[in-house]
Amino acid sequence: MNLPNKLTLLRIIMIPFFLVFMLLIPAYPSSKFIALALFVFASFTDFLDGYIARKYNLVTNFGKFMDPLADKLLVSSAMICLIELGVLPAWIVVIIIGREFIISGFRLIAVDNGVVIAASYWGKFKTVSQMIMVILLILHFQNGFYQILETIFTYLALVLTVISLIDYIIKNIDVLKN
Repeated sequence: MNLPNKLTLLRIIMIPFFLVFMLLIPAYPSSKFIALALFVFASFTDFLDGYIARKYNLVTNFGKFMDPLADKLLVSSAMICLIELGVLPAWIVVIIIGREFIISGFRLIAVDNGVVIAASYWGKFKTVSQMIMVILLILHFQNGFYQILETIFTYLALVLTVISLIDYIIKNIDVLKN
């Protein structure tokens, strides 16, 4: 197993630890900083594994499949915790996670047809915007400017989620035809 794939697995392994600290926030508000550090580090491994895989030609089918899945698990877990903490509306999370199920279904159909579909740039923009949104919402400072920033990134993540879904469907519609 190459280094990028190990980083992807590390990101998945970090999720339960992140969740524990996220869910401790109501009882121990300072635990949000540990959760934030874990989330930022896990998010950085997403950038790092992709960079290393492309630079050293270590792209694998495992990485093409597991890297987006690891991102989905990390971001979805964080957003569900943010619903629990009362800082993110559930309807936004339903749309974002719904997109992920649709794309995963597309990928399964593609794999069944012998095709592996890598993430698009819209998908990468979507992931980065969601990660920034999560970071802002974990911190959740109580001041007007910061709350406007949270709102902007929440809706930006939502819009990019929908755009990336439409882009993905348009580019891969032939997968459904087969």
